Amino acid sequence: MGCDTKIAATVWAPSYERATVMQASLAIVSLLSGVAAWLLGGGAMWLVGAVLIGSVVPFTFVAIMPTNKQLLSPGRDLASSETRALLEKWGRLQAVRSLLSFAAALVFTWPLLRA
Repeated sequence: MGCDTKIAATVWAPSYERATVMQASLAIVSLLSGVAAWLLGGGAMWLVGAVLIGSVVPFTFVAIMPTNKQLLSPGRDLASSETRALLEKWGRLQAVRSLLSFAAALVFTWPLLRA
């Protein structure tokens, strides 16, 4: 966001496209792995971590996707103040998703350290 709005929006779109599949796949694999560890007797922390990391998927659909769609809408003025506000909102929403992921990583690490 240190760039002007047009450059930031221009860079955001292809980065978003590349990251979408990777991030969703990693969240789902982490969710399934945490649930599997819990089912195999690993303890409740694995389930807690799985729920935390899994929560980023519905959060993305409910909270982030509307902003993504607005940013990707055809004909958007990439230099506008509205685009800037959307990019800033997207950044705040990403921070929530990052915090959920970080919390899941901490929870997943806890049983490993206690073993």
